[in-house]
Amino acid sequence: MAFSEILQMVGIAGRFQVIHVVLLVFPILMLASHNLMQNFSAATPHHHCRIPWLENASLYAPQDALWNLTKETLLRVAIPWEQDSLSSCSRYVQPQWQLMLNGSADVSNLTEIEGCVDGWEFDSSSFSSTIITEWDVVCDTQMLKQMAQSVYMGGVLVGAIIAGTLADKFGRRSVMLANHLLVGIGGICAAFAPNVDIYMLARFFTGAFLSGSVLNSFSLGLEWLDTNHRVHFTSFAGYCYTFGQFTLAGFAYGIRDWRYLQLAASVPYIFFFLIGWFHPESSRWLMLQGNYDEALKGFKKVARINGKHEAVDALNAEILKKHVQTHHSGKPLQKTYTFVDLCRTSVLRRRTLIVSLIWFATSFSYYGLAMNLHGFGFEIYIVMLMFAVADFPAKLGAFVIACYIGRRVALATLLFLAGGACLALVFIPQDLRILRTIMAVIGKGSLGGSFNVVLLLTGEMYPTLMRQNAIGSGSTTARMGAMIAPLVTIMGELYPLLPQIIYGTVSIIAGFSTFYLPETLHVPLPDTMDDVMLKSCHMKRQDDQSAGEKQDGAKESPLLQKIPPNKDVKCSFETSTNSVKIVEEVII
Repeated sequence: MAFSEILQMVGIAGRFQVIHVVLLVFPILMLASHNLMQNFSAATPHHHCRIPWLENASLYAPQDALWNLTKETLLRVAIPWEQDSLSSCSRYVQPQWQLMLNGSADVSNLTEIEGCVDGWEFDSSSFSSTIITEWDVVCDTQMLKQMAQSVYMGGVLVGAIIAGTLADKFGRRSVMLANHLLVGIGGICAAFAPNVDIYMLARFFTGAFLSGSVLNSFSLGLEWLDTNHRVHFTSFAGYCYTFGQFTLAGFAYGIRDWRYLQLAASVPYIFFFLIGWFHPESSRWLMLQGNYDEALKGFKKVARINGKHEAVDALNAEILKKHVQTHHSGKPLQKTYTFVDLCRTSVLRRRTLIVSLIWFATSFSYYGLAMNLHGFGFEIYIVMLMFAVADFPAKLGAFVIACYIGRRVALATLLFLAGGACLALVFIPQDLRILRTIMAVIGKGSLGGSFNVVLLLTGEMYPTLMRQNAIGSGSTTARMGAMIAPLVTIMGELYPLLPQIIYGTVSIIAGFSTFYLPETLHVPLPDTMDDVMLKSCHMKRQDDQSAGEKQDGAKESPLLQKIPPNKDVKCSFETSTNSVKIVEEVII
């Protein structure tokens, strides 16, 4: 009896799966609030040097100038004019009262300039408090803003590395629950941080725990679903992330203080920890670990909730043990896999390298666009809403193509569209704000859909005991892209066109690479390395036969000529020679 048949017995789309999926996507819904929060919590309002004498300006100004002592005029007297606005980082050592009579007078060679030694004044019309206004993260320290986002993504990267290994060793549910609780604690600590250093440290750990929370929520959901419903779950999870962007925009619009906004995004994870005890551990994982009794408890719980009472009586530990022995040749399974195993054979190396590139490109370009809401000339809340709205048609299109045409076509289409939109921004003038925003919305939406498909494809290409490591590896390279994206944005201050050129080019290269991956549409999840290798041999043989039909005189690969045409072949890969070898075992 195959695992899919056992799942069929206990119910594949019953009450349990509905509750299971709904509860699992709540943490994903709040993911956007943390990933994109710095658009609001680290927003930089208009600012200028604080001028202490402005409160008693009448004591310092010439008597014949008192008739025109507006704040704007006094600021013009105290602060240099740079391009089309007041300087944000410097002021005159002494007030230049002559500018009140002749605002266009050139005083650049006659006056001394100093930094904002008394601090800054910030425009509070949009934000009552941000980490920028509270800790004066501007001018000489403005790099700390981008560093804070990179540090957070560094935490997500570390979490992706660790969470996969821990989940494959201790189970999906246990690691997920621990991370739910720790995300809540870390986020609350960030909200009460006394300085920017403690804030970044707390955000680092929050990001690490958040990565483990979301990755294991996805994996646990995937392993309790059959082949036909996996893509539905992935798409639903993606839409929840999109809805989370609406949630963030609403929270940020109503909560203008960054500390309360941080709390609003973090406290719900305490609740997620409490409701997370409903989920049973992945029985697929438990069976491959040899823990048949616990796997049986999970199956029976699912059967009871789904009303499959006959399955409760029919299933026993011996049936589960027989499943493993039958479908995995009775061989002992390797208990744990590491990231090194993802590159153990030529097949896995190729898949891992390509998938890593796609994860990197998607995240790199996505956060390059999503963390630049201030760069389009519109109210930041409106831009966030437009970015969120764009995800719906993009993810719907990704869902339809992935379900009916294939995962690879869906992924390549989205990456090409995103790359083209980014490159189009290079040629659109800055004053065409609406057109530039439309292109950015198309690019960001396409990349959001790409996340859905690459996550699904990664989970479907690797065996069960390596699946979490594979997703964790992909997430690791994605976070590397998210860490680098702010640095590219900084380069844009010197070379304005460079960021979009880089984002677009990387996305298009990743789009072409998808065609070197296997198609997983309607393909059962592989449980072992044998399943992966057997499928790879299938694909090789089909490719050779197709090539032979298209080219006169073309012959099938010599490696496969030994196998009867009506037989399947079991094969393995020699890591020393990276070549396929035929095993003296033909499967009927």
